[in-house]
Amino acid sequence: MVATMKLGYVIVYVPDVLKSVSFYERAFGLQRRFVHESGQYAELETGSTALAFADEKSVPDALAIEPNRPSQNAAGVEIALVSDNVQDAYAKALAAGACAVSGPEEKPWGQTVSYVRDLNGVLVEICSPVEQ
Repeated sequence: MVATMKLGYVIVYVPDVLKSVSFYERAFGLQRRFVHESGQYAELETGSTALAFADEKSVPDALAIEPNRPSQNAAGVEIALVSDNVQDAYAKALAAGACAVSGPEEKPWGQTVSYVRDLNGVLVEICSPVEQ
């Protein structure tokens, strides 16, 4: 029998977990699900799959990651957050300190999509639900 897999959580390695969590609360209205007392790991409430942050200093040497930095190109991955009002969500993110990448734009398939970078330089897509 083949094991069934599901996405449990996505972890973003950051220089300051609590600062990142606070930013995501302000910028995107997310709420804390769990914060470890060490401050080295935290999860946000994002539905069935948690968005988590871990201290980049806790990464084992064998993983050899490139740290996320606003002054560098974004990593080849994005965090996509779905909103019923992309325009307002985009404006809220910018007001909280997110860096604009591209403003809300309607795609040919009807979805509205915008992009920002968070305080660590991580690419965040703010989009409307995909109509199916």
